[in-house]
Amino acid sequence: MRMSELASKDIINLTNGGRLGSLGDSDLVIDPDTGRILTIIVSPRGRFHQKGQRLEIPWEAIRRIGPEVMIVDLAEIPKIANPPQ
Repeated sequence: MRMSELASKDIINLTNGGRLGSLGDSDLVIDPDTGRILTIIVSPRGRFHQKGQRLEIPWEAIRRIGPEVMIVDLAEIPKIANPPQ
């Protein structure tokens, strides 16, 4: 799947049904040796985020990628205070 196909998808948390963000507003952390996506870094938006923090979603947390949304399963939402540049 191409990034252009992923960009328009919303990220939804299976645990609480909350919208975590959009893939188009996110950064990907890629393993330079394998080329695999390790995590998705979601920019802060809405009430689920505190100012200055971003969400880190491990690739393993992804349950489904549908036509309009990506479903992730996060019981706790991991946050990172200082996102990678």
